[in-house]
Formats: sequence, structure tokens, C-alpha cells
Amino acid sequence: MHGGSPVDMRRRHASAACPCPPPHAAGAPPGFLGHPLFAAAAAACIVAACIVVYSKVRRSRKGGRATAVATAPPPPGRGGGWWWAAVETLSFVAANGSGRGFYHFVHARHRRYGGPCFRAPLFGATHVFVSSPGAARHLLSDAGFAKRYVRTVADLLGEHSLLCAASHARHRALRRAIAPLFAAAPTAAFAAAFDALARRLVLDWSSRHSSASPPAAVVVLDAALGITFDAICDMLVCTLPHGKKAQLQRDVLAVTQAMLAFPLRLPGTRFYRGLHARKRIMDVLSQEIASRRRENNGSHQHPRNKDFLQSLLDRSQSDSGECEEQEEEALTDEQILDNILTLIIAGQVTTATAITWMVKYLADNRDIQETLRSVQLELASNKHHDSPLTLQHLNTMDFAYKVVKESLRMATIVSWFPRVALEDCQVAGFHIKKGWIVNVDARSLHYDPTVYDNPTVFDPSRFDKDIKPYSFLVFGAGGRTCLGMNLAKIMMLIFLHRLVTTFRWEMADDDPSLEKWAMFPRLKNGCPIRLTPIGPHQENASYNGD
Repeated sequence: MHGGSPVDMRRRHASAACPCPPPHAAGAPPGFLGHPLFAAAAAACIVAACIVVYSKVRRSRKGGRATAVATAPPPPGRGGGWWWAAVETLSFVAANGSGRGFYHFVHARHRRYGGPCFRAPLFGATHVFVSSPGAARHLLSDAGFAKRYVRTVADLLGEHSLLCAASHARHRALRRAIAPLFAAAPTAAFAAAFDALARRLVLDWSSRHSSASPPAAVVVLDAALGITFDAICDMLVCTLPHGKKAQLQRDVLAVTQAMLAFPLRLPGTRFYRGLHARKRIMDVLSQEIASRRRENNGSHQHPRNKDFLQSLLDRSQSDSGECEEQEEEALTDEQILDNILTLIIAGQVTTATAITWMVKYLADNRDIQETLRSVQLELASNKHHDSPLTLQHLNTMDFAYKVVKESLRMATIVSWFPRVALEDCQVAGFHIKKGWIVNVDARSLHYDPTVYDNPTVFDPSRFDKDIKPYSFLVFGAGGRTCLGMNLAKIMMLIFLHRLVTTFRWEMADDDPSLEKWAMFPRLKNGCPIRLTPIGPHQENASYNGD
């Protein structure tokens, strides 16, 4: 609208109605209207009028947005009454305790309500599940949402865990402190260490195959959990003796099994066992921290074993004269303990589960397995069968990487990403109330036929072309994208290359049932496979990097 603001219009009308007073005679004292206090008062009135008008306009606009949010319908689903909260929570727990997995609860409600969005009262909070790229972009990049896992996950990982940091500032601080673990040099060293473990595993399977008649099946999940734990643990805390490492691995499994348990702190329950397993983990790590501090007290010698725990301790014990940025990134002991546990779970359990599904998908799709083997053998050479794989080698494995990505899409190890609404808002056209937990349903998105053609078919070639933004969420997106995604890719590529260039395999048990109480969906039978060596001239082939 032209012609100026309401304030300007009033001022012009006043000027036209009231002619200016005549100038004062020389030497005469000024009248009241010419007094400096009057000028100041008039200016103050004008400023006040502008503020009032601006405030009304702002309230009007904000009220319009609030009206739009309020008039949007809530997502379909159960209400928040105590009865439905109990029914839905028990249904969720029952699904997690069955062979169908907890996602059966989510899938059943997607079918019941139709569309990409529904709500359900779970564990004392209203949860909304939404599965569209647009909603994912909104939720994962909007500062109006904070990360929020169910209370059981936060209790088991610890309030200082990177995964449970609600505020953006706190998350950024923890992320800066942990980021050095994933720098180029540690990543290259990790790749070499994991490759050595994978080669040792393949040699062990080869020797067992040649000595057994008939050869026994091997369980992929058990093997993958073993070598991923050894690699991650040595990277984080390399000085733990074998006995403590074995107990630590058992306790980590107990913690993950309790993450989606009913939160009963009663002896005999899974949640109670998980809490005690967490306490044992904290005790072992606390003892390790105390031991290192005693050994290094007053000494400036470089530690013999420079793992990630030691780097965190060095930073936390830095002198006050060091730079302010480094001091801000120093972690307390409680933060170190919670995040070491988080990194073990995120690095070992999720990656081992992904490896297991990848092997199963290739067993079910023998033509793709053979194509992959042909490609990888072209990259291998008998002349360099003892050569370790490097990051440069992995970067040339284009087809293998597409197999990894397709395996991650179909498995969707992390089924959804939770965010809590910090104020009333709209998501996907639905009214979301402050405090509701909105979950980006990655699994539903990965199987959406409007996003992926034939989504139930294992087809690595779908990654020959670019994927739509926010439609491939295996590692999250936005400012909270998984820090360790490159380590996961490295482990999957190395395991895949060593396996496919040494053996053919098929499933020894086709039971599709899922493991009960697992935080991440995995086969109850652990994916047992029968191995067939591809030939003595090709056995133990490695990448030819020359």
C-alpha cells in the first residue's frame, strides 16, 4: 500500500490543518512550543506511536501463523488418554518382543491410518511418525526441533551422550570434541587395523572349511560383532586386557537389548539388567581412566598407547595457558564415559548388523553376488595377496559401494530419528503440539514406491543416479549426521571385499524371524551361511594397488 505509514499520514494532516506559528521577534523569549523539552517530548511520542503500530502488526502476523497452526488437523491416531497410552505402549513392547520386531508396530499403524503420518502415545509421550522427504528436511534442519530419544535410551547411554544432547549448542560442543577421532590419519589407521582383522577371519574360515567334513556353517553376525568390537575398542581404549574386553562386549549387548524395554527398575527385568550392565561398563572405564592418570601423574612422556581415550584425557588435563577453543572442547569424566559407551554401540552393534544384512541380501541375490565377485577379482591380484587395503583402494570400489548403500537402505538399521517440537507448529500439514516427539520414519521412506522404484527389490544399480535430497537417511541428515559414517562404510567395504574374493556363499537357514528385544533389527539366527572357496588360485586375493 502506497502513501506512507499511518503515523506519516496523521502528521501530514496535522500540518495542513494548523499553519506554522509566526517567527519570534528578535530578542523575544521563545514560547512553550519552541522549548527544547517540547521537542524531546514530541519525538518520544512519535517513537512510542511507531512501536505501538509495529507491535500490533507483529502480533497480527504472529496471530495469523498461530491461527493457521491451530486450524491444521492433528495427525491421525490414538489420543493421549492414559488408557490408550497403556494400550499402545504395551503393543509396541509386545512387537519388540516378537519375531517381527518393533517396526511391525509402526508399519501396522501406517496401514491402519494411511498416508505418511500418524501419532501414538508411547512411554508417556505423544509420538508422531512421518515419512516424506519434505518433512525430513523440515525436521532435521529446523532449529525449532531438538533431538529426543525415549527415556530408556537416555538412561542407558547417559545424559552426556552425544546422541542424547538436546540443545544444539551442547551437541555442537560434544561433536567438536569427538570429531578428531574421525580425522584422516586415525581413519587410515583404523582401515588398516580392520583389514588385518578381516583377513585373519577369512583365513580362519578357510582353515575350518578345509578341516571339517562336511564344512560347518558360519554365523555372520557373531563374526561381525567380534571383529567390529575389536576394531572399535582398540581405537577407543586399546589397553583393556582380554578378560575385561570380553565382559565389556557382553555388557554392551545387554545395554542395547534394554534400550526399548519397558522401564521397570525391578530385578529380573531387561531394563534392570541393562542398567547394571551400564554400571559395570562405567566402572571398567573409570578404573582405566584412574589407572592412566596414576601412571602419567607428573610425567610429560608420550603415552605408549595413544588411543582416543588418551587424547580426551590429554585435552581435559590441558594447562590453563592453552587456547580458549581447546579448553571449550575439553570433556569432563562423565562426558568421556558416556560417549565412549555411545561410540562403542554406534560403531560396533550397528555396523555388525549392517554387515549381516548385506551378506544375507547377496546370498538371496546370487546374480548380484557373482557380478560383484567378478568386479572385485579384477581389482585383486595374486602378486599382492598380502597387501593391506588402503583408503585409496576403497575409493575405487564403485560397484561394491553401491552394494553397501543398497544394503543400508533395505536394512535401515536406525529405523527413525526422533525430534521434539519446541513450540506448536505444522509438519506435513498436521498440527504438532509443543513437547510432542516427531520421528522421521526412515524405514518407511526407504520403502516408499514414490521415492524408490520397486523398493523391496535389492538393486544396487538404483544408485547409478543421484537420489533425491532427504530420501536416503541411513546416517541421518543435517547438523546431526552420523560422525562415524565413513568408518561404517570402511568396515562394510573391507569385509565385503575379503569375503567375496575368497568364498561363494548361500544361506544355511532361511528363517526370517528377527531377534527379540533388539534395538536394531537383525536376524534371530544370526545369518548362518555355507561357504564354498572360489578356487585355490583366487583364494585370499587382495586388492592390487599398484
